[in-house]
Amino acid sequence: MKRILFLLIAAFALSACGEREQVIQQQPSEKRYQGKNDGKPWDNDPLAYGSGKWSKGDRTSWETQIKTRQQGQNEDKRIYQQ
Repeated sequence: MKRILFLLIAAFALSACGEREQVIQQQPSEKRYQGKNDGKPWDNDPLAYGSGKWSKGDRTSWETQIKTRQQGQNEDKRIYQQ
């Protein structure tokens, strides 16, 4: 009896050590997600509350606004401007 119990516990412990492949197997009848493509960030309108000051579709004005925002978050620049 003890031997059977020991073998069951050993088998259970060894089965817990195994790793299964974690890849989703898709059935041929299922369709894959075909979501819309992402747009460019400068093609969006600036936020309504005024944090962004760029023209929609103008990449250079968007990049300028991003650089200005980054400089405003730079602690060295903020300390020396005061």
